[in-house]
Amino acid sequence: QVQLVESGGGLVQPGGSLRLSCAASGSMFSINRMGWYRQAPGKERDLVAVMTSGLSTNYADSVKGRFTISRDNAKNTVYLQMNSLKPEDTAVYYCYYNEAGTTGWRSDTYWGQGTQVTVSS
Repeated sequence: QVQLVESGGGLVQPGGSLRLSCAASGSMFSINRMGWYRQAPGKERDLVAVMTSGLSTNYADSVKGRFTISRDNAKNTVYLQMNSLKPEDTAVYYCYYNEAGTTGWRSDTYWGQGTQVTVSS
């Protein structure tokens, strides 16, 4: 199994920046994807950004051009650089890890504990 530990959340003013980190440990298969979901109160948990072990990326339309996901394989860590933050970015951000199954991606997912990001004046 894989354990994910998140850090980097906090309170920031609109237009500010934060960098989230997620350190993974445990048994990680070579074909995997790691990224970030977020969930605001009363809302669904939505994908923010994801990067596969092959370094392919996907971003939610709402964060394209503002957020950048990256991976440090030596540290088994994924980062989310968040710039030009908006109040609508306020949410709990969850790191996740997912592996390839026999065919396609497995349905079971490992989650970090979540870190609060609040964008407010």
